[in-house]
Amino acid sequence: MKIAKRVCLGLLAVLVAGLLLPERIQIPVAGATARDWNPKSFWFEPWGSSGVHKGIDIFGKTGTPVLSTTDGFVLFTGEIAKGGKVVLVLGPRWRLHYFAHLDSIRTGALSWVASGEPVGTLGASGNAQGKPPHLHYSIVRMLPAPWKMDGSTQGYKKALFIDPGAYLQD
Repeated sequence: MKIAKRVCLGLLAVLVAGLLLPERIQIPVAGATARDWNPKSFWFEPWGSSGVHKGIDIFGKTGTPVLSTTDGFVLFTGEIAKGGKVVLVLGPRWRLHYFAHLDSIRTGALSWVASGEPVGTLGASGNAQGKPPHLHYSIVRMLPAPWKMDGSTQGYKKALFIDPGAYLQD
């Protein structure tokens, strides 16, 4: 019984620590400003096979450094069909930061990245081939916020997805 209690308290401490870690927010494309993405693109529809656009696309030149938006732990690097070359970072507040359509990946899975550290370069991989180079950037909550749900298409998923444009403006 004592071991189970210690494990539970340890897990609770880790959960709380993750919520209390400060975020050092950074725009993920070197040299980009809020003018380099459309603030209305988050939850825009119709958006291909996914129905709605659950992130923002930040445009720039191929090869421009893509920077981690926050301190975090790299959970995944690799290629997937829609996202092409992608990086997934677990940051403070138990948020997942998803960087897609990269031209190259400059970090490794299971490594630590600091806010502003390069994770890759801007590109048009995955289903962005033939389109202007851009970074698709999404933020996903691991701890749902049910009060964010609404009646829009797939609005129940807003309990998990955060508008990156608003996040980067804070």
